[in-house]
Amino acid sequence: MINDPKNKNLSQTARGTRASLNAVSNGVATAKNITKKAASAPIEAPVFSMEGKKVSTITLPESIFGMPWRSDLVHQVTTAMQANARQNRANTKDRSEVSGGGKKPWKQKGTGQARHGSMRSPIWRHGGITFGPRAERDYSEKINRKMRVGALISVLSKKAKDGELILVDKLTFAAPKTSAARAFLAAIAKGAGVATLSTKKKNAALVALASYDAAAIKSFSNFGNVMTEELRNINPVDLLSHAYLVIENPEVAFKALLARARSK
Repeated sequence: MINDPKNKNLSQTARGTRASLNAVSNGVATAKNITKKAASAPIEAPVFSMEGKKVSTITLPESIFGMPWRSDLVHQVTTAMQANARQNRANTKDRSEVSGGGKKPWKQKGTGQARHGSMRSPIWRHGGITFGPRAERDYSEKINRKMRVGALISVLSKKAKDGELILVDKLTFAAPKTSAARAFLAAIAKGAGVATLSTKKKNAALVALASYDAAAIKSFSNFGNVMTEELRNINPVDLLSHAYLVIENPEVAFKALLARARSK
């Protein structure tokens, strides 16, 4: 075989091109790895006292507060939950349920009028209703457990990313006092830098309690813009209906949320 210097030059150029492409691909892979590491960095959130003072900092679980926003899943779950809560009250009576009409209005022939058998026919005044709403209609929709939990986690993550998550170390009310609850909301709004928490007239906050606390629930009961609920009962509809989420005792709350997320 004859060695051609032109072929040698072409092969060297090809090897150089492949080497440069490999270097570029390695650089892109390294950049992707760096981006992934930066994206998976722990999320820190402050924990406040009832007086609105920052007492500590806690790391938010990524599997609960670091997930992407899934609008399609959240929409499907929330609309299904609203349909399940719908009460079917509209009900009409058909001709068999309307009172009266047992007698034939007039004889079949000889009157010159159209023949009728009952005054409770749908074409008569005060007659039965045809194809009207019925109370036995079922609006409920099935929601899979994985979908419900996935939507909840997606909404919690969005609350955390949008700065609408407020953590409180503990809520303690010696007795049901509206004034104490009002002072707490004002202090937390000032400490967390969210003035609308205490000024918003409707759907300002959802207070998630670590466990049932009658004194705390009664303290907030006179506020039309605040809703209290046990953490184990929170759902995407309530979270999206309120501007801020206030979680009491975050360490216990996060354990409960992680257990709920693993159940899917």
